[in-house]
This record gives sequence, structure tokens and C-alpha cells, in this order.
Amino acid sequence: MSCARDRSGPPPRARNLLLVTIDTLRADHVGAYGYARSRASFLDALASNGTVFDRAYAAAPITLPSHATILTGRYPPGHGARDNGMRVSATVPTLATELKSRGFRTAAFVAAFPLDHQFGLDRGFDVYGDRLGHDASGHPANERPAARVVDDAIAWLNTTHANPQSPIPNPQFFLWVHVFEPHAPYGDAPQGSPIDRYDEEIGVANRELQRLMTALGDRAADTLVIAAGDHGEAFGEHGEWAHSIFVYDTTLRVPLIIRTPNPEPRTRTKNPEPRTTNVATPVTLADVAPTAMGLLGFAMKDVDGVDLSPALAGGAVPARELYAESFAPLVEFGWAPLRAIRSGTWKYIAAPKPELFDVAHDAAETVNLIAAQPDAARDLEQRASRYSGAALPTLATAIVDPQAAERLRALGYAAQSQSQSQSQSPIPNPQSPMDRPDPKDRRELAAKIAQVTSGELTGAELVSALETIVRADPRNGQAHLRLAYAHLQANDCAHAEPEFHAAAATGLPSADIYLGLATCLGRRNDLAGAERALTEARRVEPDNPVVVANLGILQASKGNLAAAVDAFNAALARDPDLHEARFDLAVTYLKLGRRADAAAAARELLARLPQAAPQRSEVERLLRAAQ
Repeated sequence: MSCARDRSGPPPRARNLLLVTIDTLRADHVGAYGYARSRASFLDALASNGTVFDRAYAAAPITLPSHATILTGRYPPGHGARDNGMRVSATVPTLATELKSRGFRTAAFVAAFPLDHQFGLDRGFDVYGDRLGHDASGHPANERPAARVVDDAIAWLNTTHANPQSPIPNPQFFLWVHVFEPHAPYGDAPQGSPIDRYDEEIGVANRELQRLMTALGDRAADTLVIAAGDHGEAFGEHGEWAHSIFVYDTTLRVPLIIRTPNPEPRTRTKNPEPRTTNVATPVTLADVAPTAMGLLGFAMKDVDGVDLSPALAGGAVPARELYAESFAPLVEFGWAPLRAIRSGTWKYIAAPKPELFDVAHDAAETVNLIAAQPDAARDLEQRASRYSGAALPTLATAIVDPQAAERLRALGYAAQSQSQSQSQSPIPNPQSPMDRPDPKDRRELAAKIAQVTSGELTGAELVSALETIVRADPRNGQAHLRLAYAHLQANDCAHAEPEFHAAAATGLPSADIYLGLATCLGRRNDLAGAERALTEARRVEPDNPVVVANLGILQASKGNLAAAVDAFNAALARDPDLHEARFDLAVTYLKLGRRADAAAAARELLARLPQAAPQRSEVERLLRAAQ
């Protein structure tokens, strides 16, 4: 049902489509959903002349499966991406393939590695912007800020419509923009409460999305705008932190707001009539694709979702059951998967220890009625199994690239434990999934993993959590590596070195292992051992500029200044913004008596450093010494 004045006639047909997805955004942190401290004015503005779906739910609490559902209109069993790193089926139509076939210009700009083109969502897009750059360690970055995503999207919009000589000077377009804020870690440092920093990151995404809407200009008048979260985020509810494991509404309920073209201006009276339509009937993100196609004048067949466009005019949404799942527990940890059915007032979660909630009266899902309502539970269990059994039918689309797996791990997704990834399948034995541990019985371990990867723990708390993880999963290379660096940060190489070796023994393909070992060996003046470690780091990641720069530092320590200069220049050729390497280059030039070269390197570094950078004073002293 809908709550608003009835808008006469069907919603106007759109010419263009702008789809905005905001990663990890809970509905209850948006003003249009009643949040008093909302930092999401972009969404609130859309809602002021749009339709708010009060009870919209993701089909999976995980980035790639949820986005695949948004773009295909199918639940995860229908599109194949059951977890991050599992490719979307190459034969399933998407919004991009459908609209491109109808002459639309299509572009996507995404902010995080789980949506990398290798996982299959790039099909149908003329441009798929997923270049994330490199992080401070010289590795490929796993995310990028909303500002860069929006910069690229605006540039595409302007380029696509700026050429009057084009055969189609004003082409129809489909633009998808994905921002990663407010995904953990929230902010640059764990200061203040996690929820406050989460809200601040919502504000960051909001500012950039407002800029995107401004860039639409006159095109906004005939552009359908759909904005949604891909899944929610847990802050301790049900013992969960972050997302991906459980299928409670904490991580399934998301904002979904649709603004059709040509919204009528508000009546200029003292008390203008509200223009927001609120739809109370539960809907799924599988409804997004068929709804978008319908509002553009087309139909999308073979989907699990429905066209919600009648609701935009105050009409009814059909009552139906909705499905959701998380196979992350099975794929990533070897635990039982979770499947959920929402029907009427009931929500059933299929698990070794199943749960049944009356969500109409227990929205927080606190009272399990499984024992009191066995008939309802049996019926819902059968319905859940119609969508998917507890086992994956095929794992042919699972990731096989170990570096891709580790990039997902760095974002907080296990992407198969190291012990699992050594076998051909992430499910290493034929044990029935429902005979595996119930994720509820592993929630403490899952919470520690989430808190570690989200950056919410530091110091002794971080070390304790990592020690718990490696005891439970001794083949978890990333956990060993993080634990090693936690010890290294505390100047405790005696405990760091064994963890670096343990990380290496898992087969973790990371130069960071050997960079850390080289640091410890260098601290005890074992330059030969440090050189062996750095040589191994270069073998693992031959193009990593940080490794090359560290080889330069080693050569300088050995007194081979000419070789050091060559190494620093080679590192800067790979990454001109590797500031420490440029500083070390200037220092080495000065030691060689090449004062002009030292001054030039220092000036170049000052030109690249931000004006507020604390390193500027030291570089300026170096420049004065070189002149």
C-alpha cells in the first residue's frame, strides 16, 4: 500500500536513467526514513519529489551479489554471483545489455574491487570505470573515494553530450554510479563512535552525489533517478559487526528512492502539500531493473522482481514472498549458508538452527517462534528451497586468482580461507552444508574478523583479536600478516617475524610479507638477510614501486649510492607520487655531491606535496642544503 495523495495518471516516461548505489547504507540513517541526524540530503531531496519504499530489502548482504540483483532483476540463484568473487552469469540480461541494444549510451563508474569488471557486471557498458589506482604500499587499491568516481561520471556526461557533430547529438543514456562510502573503515582514524563516523562518511558520499545531480543540469528534467543502498551494516545487533554473514534486516533493509522525470513544482503556499509517496509494502532490490525498464517504456522478461511503477502513482504493489540469502558463510568459512523467506508477517531463516520471526510485531527479530509455529516454519522452509537448496549447484564461476581473493580479504570479505583455496573448490569435502556449523555459533569469530578488517581495533585489542582468528583459522594468511604488522608497529620484531613466516607458509601472494621481514632484519643490521627478503618481494610483485624503493634504501645503506639512485628513479617511474622515494633520491643525490639534481628533486617533491603536508618543512631544509 502507499501513503500519499494519489497522483493522477501513470508516471511520465523517462528518456534517460541514472542509477546511484551507495554501499553499506542503512535505511534508518536517512532522513526520508525518519533519521533526525541525517547527512543524506541528496536522498532526502530525491524523496521530496519522489517515491520512498519504506521496506526495501537486499537479496544478499554482500556487494557483488546485491548489485547483480539490482542490474539483472534476479535473485542470486538466477544470476550466479552467490558471493563476492563469483562471476555473474554471462548469459543473463542486465539493464546495461538491454538498454545498449536499444541505442542507449551506457557507462558505469564504481568505487570498489568487488565490482571489478572481471566479475561480469561490465557487460553492456560502453565505459566501465573501475580503475582504482594504487595505495600507499604500491599495491592496486581496493577502493577509491566518491569524489574521483563522480569526477569520472561528470566527465563522461559532458563528453557524451558535448559533441554537436555526433550522429546522435543528444543520445539517451544509462549511467550507473557506485560510491563506497560509508563502507568500513569509517573515516581516516578510529576516533569517535563508529556510528558517528559512519554518518560522517554518509555526508561525504552525499556531497559528491549532490555535485553529480547538479552536473545533470537540464537533463535532469527527463532523467529517471533511482537511488538505493546495496545492503545495510551492523553495529553489534545480533552480535554482528559489518555485514555479509547474517540475513537479519539490520543488513538487508536498505533505502530505495525513485524520482521520475518532470516532477511538478511544489505549490507556493504557506503549507505546501507533501509530494513524497511512501510505499509500505515490502519490495526487493530485484524490482529495480524491471521498474527502470518499465519507466523507460520497455519490458524486462525472466526476472524475479516486478515493475513497481504503479506504486509511483499511488497504486498498489502486489503482496508476495521475498527471498534473500548469504552463501558467504559457506564459501568463505565452510559454515552453513543462510536463506530467508519473507511472507506476510513472517520471516523465516533456513539454517541448522532455523529461526522464525513475526516481523510485523518484532521488527528487531529478537523472539524466535520456531518452536511455537512448527507448521508455518515447515511451509516456509519448503518455499525457501524452491529458490535454492543449501548447496551451491556449481562453483565454476568462483574466483581462482589468489591476488583477487586477497584484495577481497583486505576489504573484509574472506574470499575463501587460505586452506580452502588450495583445493579446486572452496567447499573441500562433501559434507552437507546444513551439517556444517551454524553461523550463529561462530558469531564471535565473525565479529572479530569484521572488526579487524573494518579498522575499528587498535593496539592490544587488535593483537588479541588477530590471535583469536589465527588460532581458529591457522591458514588465514591475511590474519597472520596483519598480526605481524601489529607487532612490528609496536617495535616487537621478535613476535612479528614468526607471523611473517606463517603468512608466507600459507601461500599468500603479497610482497608485504617480505617488506616486513626486511624491516626487521634491517633493524638488527642483517643487510644480507634484508636483501634476500626484498629480492623475494620483487619476485612476488615485480612492478611494486615500494619494493623497488626499498631496494634503493638497502643499496644506500650498503654505500652503493649510484645503485640507490637507479632504484629510486625506477620506483618513481612506476609511481611519480611515491614521495618517500623522491625524498630519499634527493638525499642520495646530495651525498653524491650532485647538488643541482638534489635541488631539482626537492623542488619536484614540494610541487607534489599538499600545502598542509607536515613533511614540507623537512623538504625545504633539504632544498636549502642543496642550493
